Amino acid sequence: MLMLAFESSAKPASVALVRDGELIAQYSQYTSLTHSRTLLPMAEALLKNCEIGISDVDMFAVAHGPGSFTGIRIGVSTVKGLAWATEKPCSGVSTLEAMAWNGISHGGYICPVMDARRSQVYNALFEIRDGRPARLCEDRPVSLDDLSAEIRALSSPVFILGDGAAVTASYLSKAGISFETAPNNLVWQSAWGVAMAALDKEPGDADSLKPVYLRLSQAERERLEKEKPANNSV
Repeated sequence: MLMLAFESSAKPASVALVRDGELIAQYSQYTSLTHSRTLLPMAEALLKNCEIGISDVDMFAVAHGPGSFTGIRIGVSTVKGLAWATEKPCSGVSTLEAMAWNGISHGGYICPVMDARRSQVYNALFEIRDGRPARLCEDRPVSLDDLSAEIRALSSPVFILGDGAAVTASYLSKAGISFETAPNNLVWQSAWGVAMAALDKEPGDADSLKPVYLRLSQAERERLEKEKPANNSV
């Protein structure tokens, strides 16, 4: 099975072509350009260099969240469009599960973290078992204080990766908790991880692919705040 996978949930963007779990090619970039300008051209260039047509792809995969609201929407919309146009199946996977694949060679406990602001990170904990990440908890927005308590209770140091790694590492250091931080080549999300996470998922069609935000956007929170009944008590 030939899979074209997309990752656009954070500032870097990447596209990967994977055949039966084996990476054929990956194109990544971290620029100031928006993913709406880069994602499809990256996919087109990757396929052209591999001399593979879009019609040869068997399915598409994308990180459907959590992460940047705009980035997730762009990635999901891109894959929905490709799946509709080619009438091929597609799969949305957890950004955090896809990130955990970067910790395969390290082993042990893997702690993907994405900066969720408001003193929180998006996180899920995993343990590498039989050469793949095994989930220990569901994806969630969690405070660094609560996450630190969970990490302290684990039997060995965690391997931290993601755009929230620096702030998490700083917090754990101050709390006296042992950890390891991923090197630069593993700290960011990758479309390869998306493809690997999608391998054991049942794909659906374009209509079933939805973004997963975990919480309301800032604009939605502000709108709800404005709609709250005014306090007329004196």
